[in-house]
Amino acid sequence: MKLHTLLATTLICSAGLLGLGLAPAARAAGETAANATTHAADTLSISNGWVRWLPNGLPQAGYLTLTNNGDQPVDLLGASSPDFGDVMLHQSIGSGSTMRMVMVDKLTIPAHGKVDISPGGYHLMLMTATHPVAPGGTVQMVLKFSNGKTLTTALPVRSAGGQ
Repeated sequence: MKLHTLLATTLICSAGLLGLGLAPAARAAGETAANATTHAADTLSISNGWVRWLPNGLPQAGYLTLTNNGDQPVDLLGASSPDFGDVMLHQSIGSGSTMRMVMVDKLTIPAHGKVDISPGGYHLMLMTATHPVAPGGTVQMVLKFSNGKTLTTALPVRSAGGQ
């Protein structure tokens, strides 16, 4: 990864952690179907999904909530998107006044629990868009889990301010 891309990515994640006004806007009462993907046959569901758009080809970040209604924990093992060349699961970690991002291999969704993939914590780093992505559009995302299941969803793209 080029140094300027790594630095930009670090700044993007740090900005979310430092509360620089990049938190998502309050959710409207009527959530769209793309934002509330549920698969009745599975125990996993996705809600509150969105992608933070950034200009000039900078890496973008995907956020969502994963709910596990099953009796066993399930790990998120990875993600992919036809809209991006690479999707990685990262975690932002603070140590004093220093913030850094680390790639993680998996994220466990506890039995009868949920995990928020949100600004300032776990997030999906979206690298190298395959076409122009802009606010108002959507990003297709495929999530892969340890139980062999995959979930596919369309995440709405919002401006850097989350609106």
